This record gives sequence, structure tokens and C-alpha cells, in this order.
Amino acid sequence: MYNILKLNKISSCGTDMLNGEKFSCSDEVKNPDAILVRSAKMHDFELPENLLAIARAGAGVNNIPVEKCIENGVVVFNTPGANANAVKELIMCMLFLTSRKIIPGIEFAKSLAGKGDEIPKLIEKGKAAFVGPEIKGKTLGVIGLGAIGASVANAAIDLGMNVRGYDPFLSIDAAWNLNTSIIHSTTLDDIFENSDYITLHLPATADTKNMINSESIAKMKDNVRLLNFSRDDLVSTDDVVEGLSNGKIAAYATDFVNEQLLATSGVIPVPHLGASTPESEDNCAKMAVSQLIDYIENGNIRNSVNMPTSIMDRTAPVRVCAIHKNIPTMISKITQPFTDAGININDLLNRSKGNFAYTMVDVESVTDELIDTINNIDGIIRVRVLK
Repeated sequence: MYNILKLNKISSCGTDMLNGEKFSCSDEVKNPDAILVRSAKMHDFELPENLLAIARAGAGVNNIPVEKCIENGVVVFNTPGANANAVKELIMCMLFLTSRKIIPGIEFAKSLAGKGDEIPKLIEKGKAAFVGPEIKGKTLGVIGLGAIGASVANAAIDLGMNVRGYDPFLSIDAAWNLNTSIIHSTTLDDIFENSDYITLHLPATADTKNMINSESIAKMKDNVRLLNFSRDDLVSTDDVVEGLSNGKIAAYATDFVNEQLLATSGVIPVPHLGASTPESEDNCAKMAVSQLIDYIENGNIRNSVNMPTSIMDRTAPVRVCAIHKNIPTMISKITQPFTDAGININDLLNRSKGNFAYTMVDVESVTDELIDTINNIDGIIRVRVLK
């Protein structure tokens, strides 16, 4: 029986997949084999010795101590793409709201309460203050073409926009999903200089921190409209506020809200609602749980942020899985005990990611002594035997 701890409410669409024969899932597990989490902060969480994996029902893992986990042999999963449609719909909504001054128009209309029969005439007289451009025929620059960015780009094409996309790490699978009308930008300057709207869909790293700043804003078109529903650190708030104040930026929509932005005209502040749909919560839960189950039962790893994708069909009754340092001769050291014991290896897979690697070996049988030998190899972090 594997005990799964829920640190947040997780949709029953996912937790119902954890049947009572092999798994027990609740929010009161004391010594979990795996953890399901959404937004709970885990940086001060003490990792149990037998903890195998953490699955985040969502894409971001800033609330999880990823490096500490892998040093302790804990695989961290996320669910990229599970909430892509929900976020896409929010972004498309923001495109319209940054253009048409709909929110100020609504606030104006509400301010007329109590004017009685004068309201229709006042509405008609005041509407000129809320004129805004159509998005059809305008150019949208999409920075980051992962599951969400690609979805936004394709939707914008369907709405009649011209779309430029920038992503130096674009995967082949992502490229296949892009509308052929999308222009491939090879530099950020191409996005900045040619876009009427710019939306960000990339992680926060040392290279992307404050990528939207006074220098990049100066390269943009006048009256550009910016959308950041990706990461707070991508944007210099001071520089965006300055751009809004001097008229370079027409509007800024974001779900990273602070006091400075709330005090600035032209900002559309939104709660973090990207994945706040029942469909998204269901998709994330099912994806997170299915990845946990496949790892626990078969050792397969997909959508991990701290370990390489490692998927191999079972070819023998026993599978030995080893998390280890990515250092020379490790594969031969892992396989040598099988050779010494006269055990044939049916299949083997080895993958690496940064300083760590993962090896799966399918065999007909193993002994406790053989597993002890592998555990004692310098650089081995965790060994599991699956039968």
C-alpha cells in the first residue's frame, strides 16, 4: 500500500484514480510515499525518508524545493499543458480588455446609478471616452511557444491577428502544433519592434529576469499593450509604470499585482485566475495522479522538472530503478553486479539531466545482496525494485 498525502484540495477526478488496493490518499498521511500539491509552500517541509515523488497539479513549481528533492531521490512532477486552454482563454480576454477600455466603460456606467431617466442620454454622451482599437489586423508578439504560448498564438490567428512568435528552445512537438501563418521571430528585438501587443509565456531565469525593462520598452511601438500572466520577475515594474506614465505603453494586464501597479492608470490587475476553472483543475489532477502512478508502479518518468524523461515498456518481471549522480562509468558500475550474479539484462534505459541521471534495468530476478551492492556504489542516491 502506497500512502499519498494531499497538501491542497485536489479534484476527485484525479484522486479517484488512486484505488484502495494499492493506494491510500488523504490530507492526514503522516509518512507519505508521495505528495500531491497545488499552491502549498513546501520549502520548509521535512522530506520523509521514504518519499518517492511530489506531483504538482499545475505548471509552476516555485513552491517546491526542487533541488533539495533530487538530492534526496525525490522526483518532482508538474502538469504542463493541463491548464493551457484555461490560461489561453484568459489571455484572449485580456487582449480585448487592453484594447477596448471595457472596464472603465463599465465603471462609468455604474457611476450613473441614481440618475434615473437621464442614464441613456448620459451613457451615449460619455461613450466617446472609451474608444479603443480592434485587434483584427494587429500584430501580436508571443514570447515563449510552449503549450500556453502556442495555444494563444493559434487563437490569435483565428481572430484575424498577425502573429510573431519567439522561442529559441521551441520543441519539435510544439512546432508541429503551430499554425503555419505564425511568423518565426529569431530575435526578441523583432518582437519588440513589430508588435502592437506582446504577451509573455516563459519561465523566470537569470536570463529572462526583467527582460521587459526601459531598454526593451524603448524599442517597442508607441501605444504597445503588454500582457504578463507568466512570471512576475520577467517585468521591471518601475520601467513599465514609467512607460504607462509617458504614454509609450497604452495598457498593461497582469496577474502579478502590487501596490505600485494598483496606483497606476492603464494597469489591468487580475487575480491569479489562469487555471481557475473546473476543467483545468480536473485536467491537472488527472495528469498529476497518472504520472505518479506510472512512476510508483513502473518507474517511468514523464514531465519531471528535476529528472529526465525516462519511459520504457516492461520487458521482464523485475525492474530495478536507480537515481544517481551523472558521473562517468555509472552505467557499467550498475550493470556489473548483474553480470557477476549471472543475471541477464533484458532491457536497459539511462537518461541524464544536469548533474543527475536515472537508470532502469529489466531482469528476470534479483537478490537482496545484488541490490545492496548497487546501493553501496558511490554516486547512487536511491534504488527501487519493482515487481
